[in-house]
Amino acid sequence: MIYFDYEDVSDIQLDTDLLKRWINIIVDQHKGICKEISFLFCSDEYILKINRDYLNHDYYTDVITFDYCEDNFISGDILISLDTVRSNAKEYNTVFKDELHRVIIHGILHLLGFKDKTDQEDAAMHALEDQALEVLKTIS
Repeated sequence: MIYFDYEDVSDIQLDTDLLKRWINIIVDQHKGICKEISFLFCSDEYILKINRDYLNHDYYTDVITFDYCEDNFISGDILISLDTVRSNAKEYNTVFKDELHRVIIHGILHLLGFKDKTDQEDAAMHALEDQALEVLKTIS
């Protein structure tokens, strides 16, 4: 099951059926099985509080992923700051929806075990995001 919820922000127009289909395809491609994934779309201030309280990080971020996976069963909570996604879309000269899709799949890739701490890992993660976004285009 995949859930979408909002905290401290207004609802946005999402094609949740399309997103669920896409996420399941990507998880399946990486030999995972979707168990329970919750997305929480929130504000910068909300994600900063979570970052401070649970990760001891004192900075804003676009996405935080809490991984509850067991074996190939994919479960977790993915928090996404819509404020930061909007800012990043402007900075990267892309539309909000495309940047949001990138951040959504970034969280999923973390649940699938991919990291982005080193330059090499970050480049690999970005390539996987691009591949996943191409899949989204084919099913839209």
